[in-house]
Amino acid sequence: MKKIYEGKTKDVYALDNGNVMLEFKDDCTGKDGVFDPGENSVGLKIEGIGKANLRTSVYYFDLLKKAGIKTHYVSADVENATMEVLPGKVFGHGLEVICRLVATGSFIRRYGEYIADGTPLEGGYVECTFKNDEKGDPLVTSEGLAALGVMSEEMFQSMKKQTLAITKIVADDLKTIGLDLWDIKFEFGYNNDEVILIDEIASGNMRVYKDGKIVEPVELTKLILNR
Repeated sequence: MKKIYEGKTKDVYALDNGNVMLEFKDDCTGKDGVFDPGENSVGLKIEGIGKANLRTSVYYFDLLKKAGIKTHYVSADVENATMEVLPGKVFGHGLEVICRLVATGSFIRRYGEYIADGTPLEGGYVECTFKNDEKGDPLVTSEGLAALGVMSEEMFQSMKKQTLAITKIVADDLKTIGLDLWDIKFEFGYNNDEVILIDEIASGNMRVYKDGKIVEPVELTKLILNR
């Protein structure tokens, strides 16, 4: 297999059948050894988190399929921490889409003079950042994406609508086991001009609380899968 991309938490390979294979790693985003899905660099390694993230992704991709939401997911080999997916071209050099249900993390670091940490964001707040470590993953608006030729306004609205719908599915599922989703990060791409969810839906890409305390990734995966 030919490696076509090396990411922070996954490596990407081209398959002979035209699809793509994602290999999940045990690296997590964070700072000074502390997990933080809002950070733009690898800050720690958690043994087994790669397989855990894959299992969680498969669980949620199956939920989305039942809800009629198309994604790039095809199949998975949990033992080898790999997932086969449809080819999806990324927007620009990579775009991250964050849906925030509660103000915290980098949102507070930017806007803390206007809003208190832990304030609910009714209906969900969607924002986008370019994947660029050197520039600190800069924010970009829908108008900016259109002006830069990254995506049309129509594509952005489709992506935003899907983001809110997917976030609600995940949040509602977590509620059933007493967990509160505060924010979650996605990646989208396009396949035959159709905007679809790519990458993963995993504990390492979401901030979840239980009884007022953040749930660490490995523990979150256990709570999601061992119910």
